[in-house]
Amino acid sequence: MTTPDTQRPRAGSDILRTALRRNVGAMAWGTLLMGLYQAGETAFPIALGLIVEHALRDRSPQALGVSVAALAVIITTVSLSWRFGMRILQKANTTEAHRWRVRVAGRGLQPVARDVDLKSGEVLTIATEDADQTADIIEVVPLLISSLVAVVIAAVALGLADLRLGLLVVVGTVAILSVLSVMSRRIGSSTREQQARVARAGAKVADLIIGLRPLHGFGGNHAAFRSYREVSTEAKRQSVTVARVSGVYAGTALALNAVLAAAVTLTAGWLAFRGRITIGELVMAVGLAQFIMEPLKLFSEMPKYVMIARASAERMALVLTAPPVTTPGTERPAAGGDLEVDCVRHGALRKVRFRVRPGEFVAVAAYQPRAAADLAAVLALHVPPDAYEGTVRVGGRDLAELAVEEVREHLLVNPYDGEIFAGTLRSNIDPSGTSRTVPEAVEASMLTDVVALHREGLDHAVRDRGANLSGGQRQRLSLARALAADTEVLVLRDPTTAVDAVTEQLIARGVAKLRRDRTTLVITSSPALLDVADRVLVLDDGVITAEDTHRNLLATDEAYCLAVTR
Repeated sequence: MTTPDTQRPRAGSDILRTALRRNVGAMAWGTLLMGLYQAGETAFPIALGLIVEHALRDRSPQALGVSVAALAVIITTVSLSWRFGMRILQKANTTEAHRWRVRVAGRGLQPVARDVDLKSGEVLTIATEDADQTADIIEVVPLLISSLVAVVIAAVALGLADLRLGLLVVVGTVAILSVLSVMSRRIGSSTREQQARVARAGAKVADLIIGLRPLHGFGGNHAAFRSYREVSTEAKRQSVTVARVSGVYAGTALALNAVLAAAVTLTAGWLAFRGRITIGELVMAVGLAQFIMEPLKLFSEMPKYVMIARASAERMALVLTAPPVTTPGTERPAAGGDLEVDCVRHGALRKVRFRVRPGEFVAVAAYQPRAAADLAAVLALHVPPDAYEGTVRVGGRDLAELAVEEVREHLLVNPYDGEIFAGTLRSNIDPSGTSRTVPEAVEASMLTDVVALHREGLDHAVRDRGANLSGGQRQRLSLARALAADTEVLVLRDPTTAVDAVTEQLIARGVAKLRRDRTTLVITSSPALLDVADRVLVLDDGVITAEDTHRNLLATDEAYCLAVTR
């Protein structure tokens, strides 16, 4: 899978720089508008001080009218600049988070280096929470600059009244930020650990959901739940730690800001009492002392958000920087669609060799389930070509020479436990909405009775993982999706293990009919599917030991007869 963005490996800091660089325009406008908002907020107490000053001195109704009009302009400016500034920044934030979600999800669908110990649940957490928190940097920078604008304006205004007031704001702000920057590092490290533990808990839940039935079958569900409870408890403890550290941070920030505001207010009162500043300047100073707590609070929270964004970006880098298991080629297979396995040795396979000619329907009867699983994994590219001996060719070309996209376009390997997604029957059969063979695929997979059961037909809602379907219905839905893809080469592994014998017979005939003149390989022990195949290959002890039609093998091979008859 490729994306418009560069594919070079990147660290967390590179991810943050990329996010900032891509949104320079939005951030510039957002910074301008949010700076205008903060300037307007700061101007309000300044204007009040000037009004009091002139009202006491001039006592003019006209001056009062002008002052009220000026306040109205300031309020309007504050309202509109906040509205449009946040709209621009949040739109950019949401868009950037979407980009990173797509990047992480796209990379998660590709094989990654085996030394990256991330399960699907962890990748999901990175693609959601971490992508969102990384994109928050787009809002953090403009808000940081706009808060700085407010602090600078307040310091200048107070400095014009009395230099000591301005210096007090500047020195106090630097001191507050110095203290909080040290504390924010603790938040960053704690957040990184918390995200990792939550991701591990999510991965454990995904594993439990997938294996719930087998766990119940051999009584291992209680041990599995205890294991999840331990992982979840660790995540909870770390979350409490993060909340405690964040609470201390927020409390310290609020206390320091309040101390600074109180210091400004008391100093202004003392200066007014000594006659160093006027009553209007006192009103302005008191108003600014109260107002300055908001930008200071925002300003002081920014280091925390920066550290959180950096921690999330580092976790995204775990996925985005993971190199592929193998470097894919750039070629495409020739038209026609033959499949050749030449002396492949991997796992339980020992120099397996066979060829499926274009348009041929071949079945593989594997006596050992491990060999069947290893063969399917090799054909599905779950095992890179350089990780096994021998060669697999599609359309006359080695898999190692082919681009991943080309392999997937020409070769589809459908597992017996294909994933079912939340949506409808139709969206599960034809996710892209481009298949022209959906009705034929539904009929061949004997999904017609499921469609007929519901008034909505193919638009019947399907829950996540097919929770409202039986095991046989889920298997037939997965088979219908594979048939609707109508690829040149289709590999099916045990597509009828969850259906009854009568349905199995009908499915075998339907698949053979629909796949006529299309290259098809079925790894199965089903007599019905073996019977409709042009040839049956017997895979025993990792090698092909026999090759003939199903009926001939039944008549001549006693071991085959015992293995496949039921």
